[in-house]
Amino acid sequence: MPAEYAEYIRTQAQPRFQAMAQQQYGIEINSGKFGIESRAALIGAQFAAEQGKAQAYHDAVFRAYWQQAQSIDDLTVLTDLAQRVGLDPVLFRAALEDVHYEEQVEGDIAQAQTLGLNGVPALVFDSRYLVSGAQSYTVLCRVVEDIQSRQSNA
Repeated sequence: MPAEYAEYIRTQAQPRFQAMAQQQYGIEINSGKFGIESRAALIGAQFAAEQGKAQAYHDAVFRAYWQQAQSIDDLTVLTDLAQRVGLDPVLFRAALEDVHYEEQVEGDIAQAQTLGLNGVPALVFDSRYLVSGAQSYTVLCRVVEDIQSRQSNA
């Protein structure tokens, strides 16, 4: 990542995001370090989904990174989070090395690229409408209302 872009994120984008999260949603952002490698967390999400724990795992990893400033590129942190949501830690660690889950993540990344997603957050509504970047609740409501209006007029 170019140094100028990293500086922009650190000095402008992150403070705006933190302020919006607090003002719009009442959420205090205390994020982990920027630019980490999140692939292990993504692989863990595939395993969690197969075990019926996708939402619990997602929430735990999300909170760990965005609110508790934990390093989700640390396998010990991920394994602890997985165990807290009811995943077997031994099977979880094995899954992180399993090519089956790696291939699933690669497929998700390819799909994201096909959809034009290149950052987070990114939300796709109705399989057609992309909302990129941290947006206010008002903006998200407008998107949903617009989609509902289009569907009722179709």
